[in-house]
Amino acid sequence: MVWEAGLFLSLGRPTQEQQKSCLAAAGGFNYDADLRGATRPKSEASDKALMERGFFVNRSRVLIGSGAGTFVQAKSALLSWRHLSLGWANVEPETAVKVGTRFCICYKEVIPFPWVMLPLQIAYVIDRDGDGRSKSKSKSMSMSKGSGGGGGMFAFGSGTLQGHLLAGEERFSVEVDEEDRVWYEVVSLSKPAHILATLCYPYVQLRQKHFARQSGQAIRRHLSTAK
Repeated sequence: MVWEAGLFLSLGRPTQEQQKSCLAAAGGFNYDADLRGATRPKSEASDKALMERGFFVNRSRVLIGSGAGTFVQAKSALLSWRHLSLGWANVEPETAVKVGTRFCICYKEVIPFPWVMLPLQIAYVIDRDGDGRSKSKSKSMSMSKGSGGGGGMFAFGSGTLQGHLLAGEERFSVEVDEEDRVWYEVVSLSKPAHILATLCYPYVQLRQKHFARQSGQAIRRHLSTAK
């Protein structure tokens, strides 16, 4: 692993040991404490308020099926990080989805460039069954500010750590609506935390949108093969 200009880099696909070293060297959250949990469904932070503070807000929501079976399979996919099995971006599939877990998204832009390890920490988890009962755990906000809707939801949000290209938070969720449809959603708020991201930020924003779309496609592929 190479620490170069504030980034965690690897010439080849990062090993588990390299990722552990990255997480050991990374500091704490690199974004404002009052925004931890801001990506929760129905949070008090509006998109307008976040943009006024310099954050780019990206939302991507796709229909992935219907019924309890689809919801259970989609939840399992999130727990095993299938939504980030993208080839050019991935997370170790054994990473525990629980509050406080630190992990790396390993990312490679194009072939000539090295892999980048982006350190994050899970800030909250929402696990609500179909009758509305919640099993949510959070370090930052109570479920009184949690999700609405009539069906089940599983979601978790991760905050960026020092050493990440960006500062902010991202949420992945699956939810059953009142019509028994199952939706997969990616919501992120971010702003540059490194000179490279600052210089290329319009491109970074495009890549974030591409990342969210690709993640939705990964969930759909997983569900189609799981049937």
